[in-house]
Amino acid sequence: MAQQVIGFIGAGNMATALAGGMIAKGIRPARIWMSDLSEDRLADVQRMHAVHTSQDNAEVVRRADILVLAVKPQVMESVCAALRAHFSDQPPLVISIAAGVTVASLKQWLGDVPVVRCMPNTPALVQAGATGLFADPSVSSEQRAAAGDILASVGLTFWFDREDMLDAVTAVSGSGPAYFFLVMESMINAAMDLGLEADTARRLVLQTAWGASQLAITSESGPDVLRQQVTSPGGTTAAALEAFYAGELPDLVKKALTAARDRSRALSG
Repeated sequence: MAQQVIGFIGAGNMATALAGGMIAKGIRPARIWMSDLSEDRLADVQRMHAVHTSQDNAEVVRRADILVLAVKPQVMESVCAALRAHFSDQPPLVISIAAGVTVASLKQWLGDVPVVRCMPNTPALVQAGATGLFADPSVSSEQRAAAGDILASVGLTFWFDREDMLDAVTAVSGSGPAYFFLVMESMINAAMDLGLEADTARRLVLQTAWGASQLAITSESGPDVLRQQVTSPGGTTAAALEAFYAGELPDLVKKALTAARDRSRALSG
């Protein structure tokens, strides 16, 4: 990204996480500008990361070589319409992290600007994110690399040649943390029903979830092999897994992800 200035429209949690991730990777805070309607939010961000802040979106647009749109999808059209008037003859690369807002819509509202659409997830808040990205044809290789670097500052990145694949990304990783939280929540409640104290149940479940994830990430074996390795025939794990299979858990997971994918398609229009 050389000495390019990165501007954020919206200073919510995801934008703040991206700014913090870039700074941790060596980007100077002086190269980052953030705007938001909330003066208190901007004060918090400035204290956390020492970046430039403004309540004026136009000021950020005028300064930015790369513009990250981090506002809610329902206000994106009105925000973009206001930004368009402040673009110069060389508009910035626009990166959108708004779920369900297509590249076609962004270019309709902003004009003929290079756009990268991203689908990050909430673990980006702790630099453990997974983000899917799609670049429209007008994005140069240098701009594509810059967008990748920004999102890679908070986790793994995956590029796709088809924009509609972001609907699958939404189903798997965008919404995915909620699936794991539900499993954790269910295990904690079941553990308390088995007689464990609430704090003990919570810590046991969360540590087990973290440990299983780390083992899966670092192992050369896939989850299927790891599952088999911990499952002794006729043992306690086998009894639990039999209950999961009796409830058709694998099919239920497939149905859930398909429902999320279909809903993402509907929201994208």
